[in-house]
Amino acid sequence: MFLAISIILLTLPILFHLIRILRSVLWRPYIIQRHFKKQGITGPGYRPITGNSSESKLKMAEARTRRITSYEYHLGVLQNAIPGYFDWSGIYGKTYLYWFGSTPRLAISDPVMVKEVLMNSNGTFQRLDSNPLSKQLMGDGLLELKGQKWAVHRRIAALALNMEQVKGWVPKMADSVLNMFQNWKEGRGEFEIDVHKEFHTLSADIISRTIFGSSFEEGKRIFQLQEQQMQLFFTSLLNVYIPGFRFLPTKMNRKRWSLNKEIRESIGKLIMETNTRNSRNLLSLLMSSHKNSDGEDEKLGVEEIIDECKTFYVAGKETAANVLTWAVVLLAMNQDWQLKARQEVVELFKDRSTPPTSELVGRLKLISMILNETLRLYTPTPLIVRQVCKDVDIQGIRVPADTHIVSHIISCHYDPEIWGPDSDQFDPERFGRPGKHISAFFPWGLGPRICVGQSFAMVEIKLALAMILRRYAFRLSETYVHSPVNFVTLRPQYGAQIVFTGLDG
Repeated sequence: MFLAISIILLTLPILFHLIRILRSVLWRPYIIQRHFKKQGITGPGYRPITGNSSESKLKMAEARTRRITSYEYHLGVLQNAIPGYFDWSGIYGKTYLYWFGSTPRLAISDPVMVKEVLMNSNGTFQRLDSNPLSKQLMGDGLLELKGQKWAVHRRIAALALNMEQVKGWVPKMADSVLNMFQNWKEGRGEFEIDVHKEFHTLSADIISRTIFGSSFEEGKRIFQLQEQQMQLFFTSLLNVYIPGFRFLPTKMNRKRWSLNKEIRESIGKLIMETNTRNSRNLLSLLMSSHKNSDGEDEKLGVEEIIDECKTFYVAGKETAANVLTWAVVLLAMNQDWQLKARQEVVELFKDRSTPPTSELVGRLKLISMILNETLRLYTPTPLIVRQVCKDVDIQGIRVPADTHIVSHIISCHYDPEIWGPDSDQFDPERFGRPGKHISAFFPWGLGPRICVGQSFAMVEIKLALAMILRRYAFRLSETYVHSPVNFVTLRPQYGAQIVFTGLDG
């Protein structure tokens, strides 16, 4: 009798956990699928444990083999950037349900729904927790933080990156562009360059100068290490995380540990060097004490500053370099717009030997339209994920807590019902005309978590593009392959080979 009771007591916890697992991987998904189906929302069927993760990875792999053969139409970008959404929305509609492991994900692309989710500030929709493997890329910087700690970091970063500060860094940005030109083949002859690589080096140099007051060479090792981390980060995004896996001494984990340790130590050394300099760069502003609305001092610690530097290194470099790349590719495809843009630049920057000022950069209206159209067609971050923290109603759809909302920003930007039948064509004029469609344009995100560095990025991109147009005419190389892929941000898979010709005067 005693033995039987002991066996029962020992097996009860096991049975309890087994029931919890079965409820999580079988019963709850069934209930949620039925809940959404009653509301007319379906999607690819749930598969126990893995959900639709395997299908998603397969679609991403197929996207990497796809080539877009027409340079006049950019609709193929959706197939490459968000292949899962492109395929499944064609079958189940613009709003559908799919599964990341046993977690339900509601895919949306209606601008009204996207705004309701991203503009919300009452905590109903929270940033998705990164799994511990991918979190090493950004650390606990702005992109990862939540709640009060995020609010403190956001206030300090916003003060450090306000437009007046950015204007003061324009000469440093111009110096970086001029250094890039020195490495190019000057003169009247033609020469070919992969601008994607060049612009990543340029953006890295600009960030190094503005963050640390140093050159790219001093921060070069950090960028190389973070590029390796990005490869590991992207792999982790596509896989369901197994709790505790990060502690196992696997080959990949050991590489993650080593990269993270070296990056943090390298940034820490640069912080110590900055302490000895009397310069007003981004790092010194982040290290400064600021008063909040209650008059209390707010200051980031060294480890917090390291995390923010990791964020700027990745997000800042990737976004600016890729947007500038796509802008040059589009102008190479559309020579008429390249001529119009160059005319504006020549009229404003009469002497190309004199670097543009922030005031002149602010007057580049046509280039601003071109860059907005570039951001529409080649949105840096094609989708944004949020987690529902409590049961909520989104435009009449009842969504249970713990559901992930996947806002497909780039799909909004291509919607012909919003942008017209030519939504897949390059037409900067659409940003010179008033229209309700502009309210469906959010390449930098939306709401409280909108990109804090967008002013910095836009000034950098406008300045670089203007200086390039002032010195060179350019066209696509015959070796160029149009294959945009979503690798953390939207980038050209095989680079961007451009043929340049130096201009006189």
